[in-house]
Amino acid sequence: MDKNEKIIIEKRENKVSLYKVVNYAGAFIALLIGSGFATGQEIMQYFAAWGYKGILGVIVCFILLAYVGVSFISAGYNNKFDTPNDIYRYYCGKYIGTFYDYFSIFFIFLSFTVMIAGTGATVQQHYSISPYIGGMIMAIVAIATVIFGLQKIVDVIGNIGPIIVVISIVVGIIGILLNPSGGQKGVEIAKDLVENEQIKVASSNWLLAAGSYVGFCMLWLAAFLGGIGANANNEKEGRLGAFSGAAGFSLAVLLMSLGLLFNMADVGGSQIPNLILASKIHPALGNVFSVIILLGIYTTSVPLLWSVIARFAKEKTSKFKLLTVIVGVVGAVIGLVIKFDELVNVVYVLNGYVGLILLFIMIGRSIQWKRI
Repeated sequence: MDKNEKIIIEKRENKVSLYKVVNYAGAFIALLIGSGFATGQEIMQYFAAWGYKGILGVIVCFILLAYVGVSFISAGYNNKFDTPNDIYRYYCGKYIGTFYDYFSIFFIFLSFTVMIAGTGATVQQHYSISPYIGGMIMAIVAIATVIFGLQKIVDVIGNIGPIIVVISIVVGIIGILLNPSGGQKGVEIAKDLVENEQIKVASSNWLLAAGSYVGFCMLWLAAFLGGIGANANNEKEGRLGAFSGAAGFSLAVLLMSLGLLFNMADVGGSQIPNLILASKIHPALGNVFSVIILLGIYTTSVPLLWSVIARFAKEKTSKFKLLTVIVGVVGAVIGLVIKFDELVNVVYVLNGYVGLILLFIMIGRSIQWKRI
């Protein structure tokens, strides 16, 4: 390679495309805005139920999600892993990494079932349609999209993600403005509902809840962002995209959490609290937000399903397509049998603590590598 070729490569690696940054940020956001976020169920359990302490939880989440997102992108870009889940062995070594490899796949599969359950709960509450019909339609659409491959997934959900965030932020802000004096009353109502077990909570305190939240998000993000990093034009684009995604997502969580808190008297104890909040603002907005919820579920269910299948088969092969159909159908069946809020509380919380251990390992590795 001569000097001119090196200069051209260096320029390409340092050039940042704003479109790509937004696209990567959108993919990051879209992956995390699944049925739990879009419906408001996970926001209720992890943040709004803790009152104003939930704000501190969101700040913790932003810092940690930005750290892990940028780290996963860089790891994928610099190592070009043979399979996306090799990122766990990179951070944790052979044995612990292998545990996380298989554990994360099982958890991601369970998360896919949560997406289907969220679809069923949404169409049943807002459209009075059988949850089985809604869930199976979502499964079919997710299966079809996964078969097209990772790059198509990034292109599709990367463009939908920012739209969902903007609308979620608007709904959250209007929800606050509708009842500006409802904050303290919302704190008291949330406390009573938690004590009466009408609202499930993710942990025994707001800090552990925030840590658990980041933990389960990490198990979603690791392989997917590692794959994005491996295919990125340059590392800087990917890192900026991950940081921007963490910022946009955290802002949406914050405002939606406050919107729910300020209207706790209306939304507390609901399976789909965000939908009630949007309908309270205006019935037409409720209809629009029901579509937003379904889009949010779609943008998460697709990369989750892809992450499971990509662990066992290469894209666009007959094995990949067959596994996508089988796993998608099995996940849909499970998701339509178990109640939505119970799935969120059990699947996300327990796996969040396992993900939190991974966070500590990553931080330890980062310190160790800097010393070398």
